[in-house]
This record gives sequence, C-alpha cells and structure tokens, in this order.
Amino acid sequence: METAPDYTASKMGSRLFGWLLLAVIVLILLSVAVNVGGRLLGPLIARGGHSDSTHGYEIIIGNNVLSIPANMIRFSNQRRDGVTGRLDLYARWPGLTGYTERDRAIFNLLTSKRHLIFMSIEQRTMSRDMSGRYLPIYAELIDPNGETAPGNLTVHRFLESSGYKGEELVLSDPSSGKPEFVARCLADSGAESFNSCERDVQFGRDLQILYRFPRSMLGEWKSLDKAIVDFANAHLLGNDTKQID
Repeated sequence: METAPDYTASKMGSRLFGWLLLAVIVLILLSVAVNVGGRLLGPLIARGGHSDSTHGYEIIIGNNVLSIPANMIRFSNQRRDGVTGRLDLYARWPGLTGYTERDRAIFNLLTSKRHLIFMSIEQRTMSRDMSGRYLPIYAELIDPNGETAPGNLTVHRFLESSGYKGEELVLSDPSSGKPEFVARCLADSGAESFNSCERDVQFGRDLQILYRFPRSMLGEWKSLDKAIVDFANAHLLGNDTKQID
C-alpha cells in the first residue's frame, strides 16, 4: 500500500509528465505552423508588399473605368475592383512595366540609378493641365532668365513670392504660349536621390494622371511623356475620350 507521501509524489510526477507532454505537442504544432506559414508568407514578405500578379482590376474613378494589373498598383489596399477616388501606381522605366521578381531591386529603390516612375490617377482638380497652366499662371511666377537643360529644355527658378519656394519650372519651347512639356522639380541638388520632378496631364472623362520621376530623366521627356499618355489611354475601358489639349 502506498503511503500518503508516496501517493502525492506519484500524482505530482504524473502531472509533470502530462505538462511536459503537452509542452512537446505545443512545440511540435508551433514548429509545423512556422514551417507552413513561412512557406506561405515567405514570398509575400520577400516582395515587401509588392505583387507580381498581372491580374487586371476594374477600377472606377468618376465616370471612367480603368483596367490596371495588380503589379502596377502601388498599395495592396487598392488592389481590388470597385470605386475609388485616387489610384496610386508605379512602373519601371523604360517600358512602364509592373513589378517582377527580376526587378525587385528597382521597385525597392536599391539601385544606384532610379528607374521607377510613380503615378496617381484621380479626377482632375483644375481645368488645365500643367502645360496649359504655363501662360495664365506659371509665366508670372518665374524668373524669365532660365538655364539650358538636356532635351532642349529650360529651367526657371520660381520667385520667392510665388508660393513654390525651393522649386523650379522646367519647360520646352514656350513660344506658342502652351509648351509641349512643363514640369515642376525640386531645386535642391540633393533631390536626385528620389523622384523630384512631377507633371500632370489630362485624359479620359475629367481625369488627370500626375507622374513623378527622377530629374535625370528630363532629357527623355518626349518619350516619357508620350509613354505616360499612351499608358493612361490604353487602360481606359469603353472610353473614346483621349487626352485633353
């Protein structure tokens, strides 16, 4: 017959064995979960929020329907069908192609030279695009003495009182009153570390696409601007309205 101390020790030993067995089972389950989760989430984590899917989402902005592949939509919460007020995109230049594993370094901004264009599409907020705003707005706000830039462009400093302190206006030949190309760029020489220039054009039914690009691409403005306009129009569904001049 077991004495009381022996019975108590045996009972405690059984409990300890039970807890140890349970701990081992939990550790095994956690190991399996981590292994499976790593396999499932690993590629997603490695992509850092990017998507390499080319599935096209139908997105409604105003009276326009656009079809945009997932790998060109910058933010994951915008990768869905439906109505939105603004759509943020990114693409590799040249070619305006979306994210791929091969281009991971470019999309993570890890290359020495920038090759990434950021774009946003929304309903237009002004009656004229950036080129159309030159004569009625920008021409009065810049130093008329500009400096020559690549691509037969001219760079003009904004006046201190213009409200665009620290920025420059870059434009093609303004003799027609509406230069073919007008962009605003940060004047800081260190701004080349990111996309320091921006330009907007209008398309579709009262839409505008604003794109931001590195200053080093200014010399390619003709091919860049045409590619952006063609891209915007090509992704419109059932809309024959093209860029507004």
